[in-house]
Amino acid sequence: MNQDMTGDERERRYIPAFRFKALTPFYDFIMRFTLRENVIKNRLTALVALRPKERALDLGCGTATLTIMLKRSQPEAEVVGLDGDPDVLKIARKKIREADLGIDLDEGTATDLPYPDTSFDVVVTSLMLHHLKTEEKKKALKEIHRVLSGGGRLLVMDLDKPHNPLMYLISLVIGRLEESSDNIKGHIPQFIEGAGFAVENLDRFSTVYGTISIYRAHK
Repeated sequence: MNQDMTGDERERRYIPAFRFKALTPFYDFIMRFTLRENVIKNRLTALVALRPKERALDLGCGTATLTIMLKRSQPEAEVVGLDGDPDVLKIARKKIREADLGIDLDEGTATDLPYPDTSFDVVVTSLMLHHLKTEEKKKALKEIHRVLSGGGRLLVMDLDKPHNPLMYLISLVIGRLEESSDNIKGHIPQFIEGAGFAVENLDRFSTVYGTISIYRAHK
């Protein structure tokens, strides 16, 4: 991240968990009881299928719930978490210390990843893209493509086009947010392809936030 960027500039570029910083301390509690987080993130972790010696980036790691699950799924892999919110990273670091796991956490933005080309074998992002505006989504996906090694894989879990009437009703509310509308319109797969990936839909879930899909893409 640009160290010359002021706090006000970072604030304008970054939307905190649930859009309000006051809710950050309650993020884990809310997610656990509204999203079936363990079920969905266990499924995502299984689909990532980390292998020994692989280097993985959890992009938009939040409080590191998924980051920790990834590391525990394959202790011989190197797992790095990145998030743009220093407050949420404080919570993440505390959880990692308590879990006694060797995980590095970095502060930075998805649209300007602080890593060299081909740095990772795997990039995973969970419920992060819908926080970004259209051009930011596209730029973030191109950045992911840049930092992935040849043949590397991307796993995306995020809001998606509603797949049943109930999810459609929920989308009428969620889709009104500028950042979420791309997801609700089903544009995420084409954005991933536009960044240079081959993409497939692996799974989807009905949640109180609407349809959530898991996509896998290869560089």
